[in-house]
Amino acid sequence: MSTTTPAGDRPTIVLVGHGMVGQRFLEALAERGLTATHRVVVLCEEPRPAYDRVQLTSYFSGRTPDDLSLTDEEFLTAHGIELRLGDPAETIDREAREVTARSGRVVGYDVLVLATGSYPFVPPVPGRDAAGCFVYRTIEDLLAIEEYARTRAVTGAVVGGGLLGLEAAGALNGLGLATHIVEFAPRLMPVQVDDGGGAALLRTIEGMGLTVHTGTGTQEIVTGTDGAVTGMKLSDGSELALDMVVFSAGVRPRDQLARDCGLPVGERGGITVDERCRTLADPRVFAIGECAQAADGRVYGLVAPGYEQAETAAAAIARDEASFTGADLSTKLKLLGVDVASFGDAHGTTGDCLDVVYSDSRAGLYKKLVIGADGTLLGGILVGDAEAYGTLRALTGSVPPVSPESLVLPAGAAPGAALGPSALPDDAIICSCHNVSKGTIRGAVTEHACTTVPEVKKCTKAGTGCGSCVKVLGQLVTAELEAAGVEVDKGLCGCFDRTREELYEIVLALRVTSYQDLLDRYGREGARGGDGCEVCKPAVGSIIASLAPTIGASGYVLEGEQAALQDTNDHFLANLQKNGSYSVVPRIPGGEIAPEKLIVIGEIARDFGLYTKITGGQRIDMFGARVEQLPLIWARLVDAGFESGHAYGKSLRTVKSCVGQTWCRYGVQDSVRMAIDLELRYRGLRSPHKLKSAVSGCQRECAEARSKDFGVIATAGGWNLYVGGNGGATPRHADLLAQDLSDAELVRLIDRFLMFYIRTADRLERTSAWLERIPGGLDHVRDVVVHDSLGICAELESLMAAHVAHYRDEWAETVNDPEKLARFVSFVNAPDTPDPVVAFVPERDQIKPDLPLLSIGMRSAEDVLEGSAQR
Repeated sequence: MSTTTPAGDRPTIVLVGHGMVGQRFLEALAERGLTATHRVVVLCEEPRPAYDRVQLTSYFSGRTPDDLSLTDEEFLTAHGIELRLGDPAETIDREAREVTARSGRVVGYDVLVLATGSYPFVPPVPGRDAAGCFVYRTIEDLLAIEEYARTRAVTGAVVGGGLLGLEAAGALNGLGLATHIVEFAPRLMPVQVDDGGGAALLRTIEGMGLTVHTGTGTQEIVTGTDGAVTGMKLSDGSELALDMVVFSAGVRPRDQLARDCGLPVGERGGITVDERCRTLADPRVFAIGECAQAADGRVYGLVAPGYEQAETAAAAIARDEASFTGADLSTKLKLLGVDVASFGDAHGTTGDCLDVVYSDSRAGLYKKLVIGADGTLLGGILVGDAEAYGTLRALTGSVPPVSPESLVLPAGAAPGAALGPSALPDDAIICSCHNVSKGTIRGAVTEHACTTVPEVKKCTKAGTGCGSCVKVLGQLVTAELEAAGVEVDKGLCGCFDRTREELYEIVLALRVTSYQDLLDRYGREGARGGDGCEVCKPAVGSIIASLAPTIGASGYVLEGEQAALQDTNDHFLANLQKNGSYSVVPRIPGGEIAPEKLIVIGEIARDFGLYTKITGGQRIDMFGARVEQLPLIWARLVDAGFESGHAYGKSLRTVKSCVGQTWCRYGVQDSVRMAIDLELRYRGLRSPHKLKSAVSGCQRECAEARSKDFGVIATAGGWNLYVGGNGGATPRHADLLAQDLSDAELVRLIDRFLMFYIRTADRLERTSAWLERIPGGLDHVRDVVVHDSLGICAELESLMAAHVAHYRDEWAETVNDPEKLARFVSFVNAPDTPDPVVAFVPERDQIKPDLPLLSIGMRSAEDVLEGSAQR
C-alpha cells in the first residue's frame, strides 16, 4: 500500500465519483475560488472523465465518447485538479480522514464529497447473469451492447419501460434488432405520464415496429446449452424468443461506501444529508446527486437537482449561504423520436384540481394541464408535441394569461395563445438544470452586455444542460434586446446581414443569377470575395432555383456554380443513408401506378439488390444504392416513364390521395385526378423547406390533407383548401384558407400561396411555422393570396407559370450528360472502385446495412484507398 498523499499547506477536498454532478461540483468550486485555496483530488471509477449521461443514447446516432465529454482538460489543468481515472475509492476511514483507492493509494482529506451516483437495478430472476444480459448505464455498457448486437443478436428485449428503458429500446431498434419492451406497470413511463399519456406513447412506439408488453414482469431468462440468452418467460405465462436482454428497471443509490464507514442511509437507500448536503453523522463529509437522500427524504434521479446539490455543497464548503430542500422534477425528453414531457403536479394530486386534456390518438398526441381551483397552472403532461414545455413549466404556479384550453389545443384549432417571453414573471425558472430564472437571463443582456444566445449561455449556464430551454432562451434574448432599442441582427448568416426574404427580393428584382455575384455585392463586408458558408450557399441556391426561369438562370441544380451550393442529398439527387448508400424514390403522382411500372420497380430493385418499402407518401422507396449505381438506376426508371420524386430536395415531395368518387361510395370529387394534376404542376418547385400535400375525396379525410402544407378536401360544391399543416415532429392542423372552389380557383390560390410562402419564409421554415410567424398570420395570408391586398397576385401567378413551363426532370438531365455523370463515383481517383464501407446483410428476404461498418472508427486504413477523396 502506498503512503498517504501529502496535502501540503492547503486543505484537501476529495471528490469520490466524477459523473455529471461531480463535474458540476468541480465547476462550482472553481467559481467560488476554492480551487485556488484547496487541493482537489478526484477518484473516478470509470476509465474516462465525466460525460453527458443524459445524451448517452446519442452515441448510437454517431456521437463519439469524446463528443459526449463534459470535461475540458484545460479546466482541470488551470485549477490544479488531480483527476485519477479507473481508481475508485474502496474504503473511508473517517477517524483518520483518509480514503483508500483501489490502487492502494491513500488520500487524506479535510472535506470529503461523495458523488458515487447510482447503479442499475437488476431484478433477481433466474438467468440474469447469462451471456447476452446487459445493463444500460455507461459508455462501456453501450460498447458491450453494440458488440453483442453486431455479432450474436437478432432479437432483443428491454426490461423496463421508463425513461432509460425507452432509450435502451431505441438503441436496440437502431442497431437493427427486433425489439420488445417489458414493463411491469400497466403503462409506459408510469412515473412521468398518466394513462392517457401512456396510451398515446404506446400507440406511437408500436407504430415504429417495437413490441410492448405492459402489466407483466420478467420471470426467468432462458438460456441455451452455451449459457447464452435464448428467451424470456413472462409472469403472464408467455415466452419471448430472444438473443439479448437489457435491464433498465430503475436505479438504486450507490451508498455502500458510506454504509461501510458508518454513515447513516435512508430506509430505501441514499446517504442521508441535511439542507447543506452534509451527512448527518459527519460534518466533514458531503453527499450529492443520486447517492444522496436529500433533506426532504427524496433521492433525486434527475441531473438538475444533482446540479443544485453540487452548488449547495460548494457553497457550504465556502461558508456561503445556500440550501437544498427539494427540486422541480419536471423533465422533457425525446424518446424513440417522441417528445415526452411532464412538469409540476403532473398527476393532479392537489385537492380540487381539474384536468384540461387534448388527445389525438391518430396523431399520437396527448396534452394534459392540471389547473387549480383558482386557475393556477399546477402541472401537466405532454406526449407527441412538447413545443410549449419551456413556457408552460415557467408558468407553473401562476395563473396563465390565456385560457388553459388554448394552451393544449393544436395551433390552428383555437385562437392563438400569445405566450411570449413577456408573459413570464422574472422569477420564472427558464433553465431547471442550472436553476436560471428569466430575471437572470434578462440581466445577462442588460447588465453584462450579452447580445447572443451563446454569450448568455456562457454567462448564466442556461441552456447548457439538457437543452430543452434553448428556444425560450432565444426568444428572451431577442425580446430583451428589442425592448432596449438594440437592433437585433437578423441576417441569414455571418456572410449576409439581410434575411432570406430580403435576398429573395434582391435576386428577383436585379435578376441575380450567381451566388458569388450576390455575395460580392450584398454580403457583409468581411465576407465579400470569400467562399460563403454552409448556411447561405444552399439557401441562395434554392432561391435562384425557384426563380430560375424568371431571372434567366439554369434551373438544373447540378449546373455550373449551382452544383457547389447544394447540400449532400441534392449533390447526388438522392437521399444519403446511414451507411453511405443512397435511396432512390421515383415520382408516383397521386399514388397511382400501372402494373407495368410496378414490375419495372421490382425488376430494378431485384437487379441492383435494393431494399424496398412503401412510404407514407404513397411511393416506393428503394434503399441501398451505391453512388456509382445511381445513374444506372435512373436510366432504367426514366426509360420506363418515371422521373425524380425529389425526396432529396427542399421541394414538393408528394400529393397523396384517396381513391375518390371513382371507386369510393362516399367520394364526392375525383381526388386522384386532382392529386395527379397538382403533383405534376408543382414537381421540382424549390422552396425554403419540403412541401407535402394531399387530396381527400370527401369529408372522411382518408388522405389526411389537414396535416399537409397545403391540403385539399372535396365538398359537394367543389374543393376546400387548407394551408399550414404539418404532421412531423411538431404536428399542426392546417387552417381553412378558402372553400367550395372550382378546379381553376383552387389551382390559382395554391399557385399564389406557394409563391408567397417561397418569397417570404425564412430558411428551413415549414409552412406551419411560417404561418404562425408572419405578421397577421392566416388573416394576412388570406388577404394577400385571396383578396390581393398587396397587388402582387399577378406576379405570383406569373412566377408559378414560369416554373411550370420550364420544368425539367433532374434525373433525365443527368443521365443524358456525360460530364455530370463523372461526379457519381465513390473515389475521384479510382472511379471504378466502390466504397468498401457500403455493405449489407440479409434480413426478412431483403437487405439492411452491415452494422459493423457503420462506424468510421471501425474502418482500418487498409480498407480505404490511400490518398483518395470520397465524394
